[in-house]
Amino acid sequence: MEAASGPAEPSEPAEEPAEALDRPLPEGVRRRVVGLAADALGGIPAGELPASLRQYAKFTPARRAKYAATALAAALESEPAFRVRIADRLRLGQPDLVKSLESGAVPSAADPMDVAAAAYLLRAAGWTRLVADAGEEADRADVEGAVAEAGRLVEKLQAELAEARAAARAEQERHRADAEGTRREMESLRKRLRSLESDTRRAQAESRRLAGELEAARTVGTAERSAAEGEARRLRHRVTELEAALEAGRRSAREGRSVEDMRLRLLLDTVLQSAQGLQRELALPVAQIRPADLVEAVSPGSASPNDVARRGLAEDDPALLDQLLAIPQVHLVVDGYNVTKTGYPTLPLEQQRLRLLGGLAMLAQRTQAEVTCVFDGQDLDVPVIMAPPRGVRVRFSRTGETADELIRRLVRAEPQGRPVVVVSADREVADGVRKAGARPVSSVLLLNRLSRS
Repeated sequence: MEAASGPAEPSEPAEEPAEALDRPLPEGVRRRVVGLAADALGGIPAGELPASLRQYAKFTPARRAKYAATALAAALESEPAFRVRIADRLRLGQPDLVKSLESGAVPSAADPMDVAAAAYLLRAAGWTRLVADAGEEADRADVEGAVAEAGRLVEKLQAELAEARAAARAEQERHRADAEGTRREMESLRKRLRSLESDTRRAQAESRRLAGELEAARTVGTAERSAAEGEARRLRHRVTELEAALEAGRRSAREGRSVEDMRLRLLLDTVLQSAQGLQRELALPVAQIRPADLVEAVSPGSASPNDVARRGLAEDDPALLDQLLAIPQVHLVVDGYNVTKTGYPTLPLEQQRLRLLGGLAMLAQRTQAEVTCVFDGQDLDVPVIMAPPRGVRVRFSRTGETADELIRRLVRAEPQGRPVVVVSADREVADGVRKAGARPVSSVLLLNRLSRS
């Protein structure tokens, strides 16, 4: 055949039958026709192509089918020569199909779309019928596919609906069970709440009753505690008195007659020193033990003072103290803190003691008087470490005893007729020592005398 020996010459366009489609080319047929034209476009010289397709000549067949589909379809419809060239290419590619169509026979095994596309390009007799049948076949296939797809979708939706209904029933059952459990739990909680309310009311009533009993017991306890405290104070006072009496009895038993002998000897020394001539004739030794030495305390020293005239001297005149200390065998007892807190209260207690004892030491050295300085020791936390100055006896009161009580004991320890001068601004101390025969003077008097030294 000549077709096998070389490329076929394009046949002249024949007289086209007066057949035409009564509706647009089916989409499936159109895609096949455009695909055939896109494949054959590369083998046609550019000068023989329609002007609208020349720009796509260098594209690959796939890109021509994608980007030039509309232009190819329009050229095939409006350019018979171009359609004939594409048909000639089809004869070379599918000669059996073309021969069958040109002879009026349609291959039963051929794809309807290929048959319709070839008929459209060849324009053989009855081509419109073949194209229409292919379109109807494609539409029928599309409808059947859509129906099958719809059936599958319906089945899927029915399965999903069944699953949703089953899930809804299960969820409903679960909610119903939860609601029943919640209802039972709420009923239990209501019963428990009623029980708790009843318990709360009983507890409140019991609390009120106990509060009343507690208040009554507190009132009784307060009264009993007050009575017990009063009785305890009375008993402590009585115990203190008994202890003092017992201590005095023990001391008297220990000292025996020696205390009375000492008192008489001291009184005799006072009389003898008042009468200097008699003392020289008798040549009696001076007593070495003083009654104040026998008064128990914590250690860290005759004319009556009342006979000294006071009309010519003021109570704060230092000369008055000089007259009192000039009395033979006079004993000067000083309320230490009473004097220091009157004269220099801003100093620390240790500095107050040192300053007062320094002044008293100089006073004792000048007057040769017996000097005892008493400090309150009941609030001491630790023992006081100090060296008493020469000529001054330093005493601290015992625990539970004030300095005022120690001063009164010192005065009572002296024999009747011994001149004793007590320095204190405390009126209670002054009244007490005055009844015991001592002469009280103010703290200001001693401070004035010390400041003059």
